[in-house]
Amino acid sequence: MASAAHSVPASALPLLRQLEWRVRHAVENVLSGEYRSAFRGRGIEFDQVVKYEFGDDIRDIDWNVTARLGEPYRKKFMEEREVTVLLVFEDTPTLEFGSGALSKREALLELAGLVMLLGAANRDRVGFVYASPDGHLFREPVRGRGPIMHAAATLMSRPAPSTSGSAEVPLPWKLIARAAPKHSVLIWLGDFAPRPAPEGWPVLRRRYQTMGFRIDDPWDRAWPAEEPFTAYDPAAQRLVTLEGSAPQRAAHAAWRAERETAWRELLPDPLSRLVAGTDDNRLEALVRFFHARMRTRSR
Repeated sequence: MASAAHSVPASALPLLRQLEWRVRHAVENVLSGEYRSAFRGRGIEFDQVVKYEFGDDIRDIDWNVTARLGEPYRKKFMEEREVTVLLVFEDTPTLEFGSGALSKREALLELAGLVMLLGAANRDRVGFVYASPDGHLFREPVRGRGPIMHAAATLMSRPAPSTSGSAEVPLPWKLIARAAPKHSVLIWLGDFAPRPAPEGWPVLRRRYQTMGFRIDDPWDRAWPAEEPFTAYDPAAQRLVTLEGSAPQRAAHAAWRAERETAWRELLPDPLSRLVAGTDDNRLEALVRFFHARMRTRSR
């Protein structure tokens, strides 16, 4: 019987091995314990009240018990022994756009692989829900390098959705709501076009630690300098000629503003949002993300 590592889809194996080396270097030399602390924060489940000792976090002081007993007591929290990370990868035709060496989809899949390998290096359970206009694929959270490598390769080997079909992605929210234990980390990766939040999103935010990861092309961020030019619009499924006219620039600016508003409404906490560019180092972006979360959690 072949092992999980041996059954990794061959198309993703070389990239995964490169990413794994970079992840191990980051965990050992850069992130240390910050990855785990950034996810777990100050603990999840209340355990008991204990006497406050020098060096304890003053934010945990239980002022009612302290006032009643006349000396400081603090709340003690019980950390979970492992973190479960569930990735939701929303594969839309718009991710096929790319003005440089990489498309947004390629960069986002790499980001997903990095997150899954970080979970493997930290002995967490990692799974995913992949959704496209053609349907969805679920891999339940697993632990261990081999099983997680196989899951990551399965995700990264998924064929891109056809740009000639529907652009709608029916995300299986009922499945997602029961795909991982309560308090798990849910990371939604997608293009996040302007739209209202899903109907079940408030429930998921109460059940999970929710985060959103997005990849931007340079042309998403600023109007391209070259004009006029012709580009393929995967959303409209046709070639478009952009001349840099005032109406076109205004439409681009309005789209950007609408997208950012929807993005912030979906994930109000800025420490739950990660935006990286196709021309960025995705691992460095993740490291900055975890550093920022850790700095805030440790205050």
